[in-house]
Amino acid sequence: MKILVTGGAGFIGSHLCERLLSDGHAVIAMDNLITGSTDNIAHLAGRDDFSFIHHDVTNYIFVQGELDFIFHLASPASPADYLAFPIQTLKVGSLGTHKALGLAREKSAGFLLASTSEVYGDPLIHPQPEDYWGNVNPVGPRGVYDEAKRFAEALAFAYRRYHSMDTKIARIFNTYGPRMRAEDGRVVPAFICQALADEDLTVFGNGQQTRSFCFVSDTVDGLVRLMESDISGPVNIGNPDEMTIREFADFIIDLTGSGSSITHRDLPEDDPKVRRPDISLASGRLGWRPAVPLLEGLSKTVDYFRGKLSC
Repeated sequence: MKILVTGGAGFIGSHLCERLLSDGHAVIAMDNLITGSTDNIAHLAGRDDFSFIHHDVTNYIFVQGELDFIFHLASPASPADYLAFPIQTLKVGSLGTHKALGLAREKSAGFLLASTSEVYGDPLIHPQPEDYWGNVNPVGPRGVYDEAKRFAEALAFAYRRYHSMDTKIARIFNTYGPRMRAEDGRVVPAFICQALADEDLTVFGNGQQTRSFCFVSDTVDGLVRLMESDISGPVNIGNPDEMTIREFADFIIDLTGSGSSITHRDLPEDDPKVRRPDISLASGRLGWRPAVPLLEGLSKTVDYFRGKLSC
């Protein structure tokens, strides 16, 4: 197939481009490079089956020729990024999704929206199944991301119902791995870089809030399986193995052999207290479960950050 990946120069997007190319597809990566980087896809340059378009998807999208499928991943995805770019985050979730869906309709292409576990907000149900409607503060600082993705989901389903389009929704939970940005504010790069520098690891609140971490190759495999399926979703794509942030901090210190200690700061507003996906649907209908153990995935991620001068 010929596939467009918006946000294709980003962390997950660049890994998805690699996977699609290895599966024999032709890939176009599109990115405005606000949070993505051409460094992530530089090794793909020069291939006949890969091209890059520097473009903001909130503007009209033009792609020449036929197109079979669109993965819509474009969006700031970390709290540091969407708090720095709140208007852009809302625009890419609304206008960007509208433009990408319009292109999919014009090309008679399939469409997959990369949504997020953040649509569940600070959840009152645990673990979170796809039929849970969430507990989101629409006017809080995180609302710019949460509500952008919730609107994008509604828009994808409106196009599916009104235009009879093949649209799919994946709700991605905490994903980690090489090509994360050291400064993006998420807990994996933050802890690893602090540990490698023998700085104190910053734990927000008492550290008893939980997360579940999925290695990027597993997340990408879930997205590809959803593309190839007849399921519209939403489908949770994440690792159901849950741990506290304090446990995770201790794990990183041990893994890196760091002399770091742990310091505590106030918990940010609306920060979820728990986060764990119910993956019954992905497991039962897609045959998908995470395959990369945490130790293996984090070892690869630590090796990546060891090579980054920014750490």
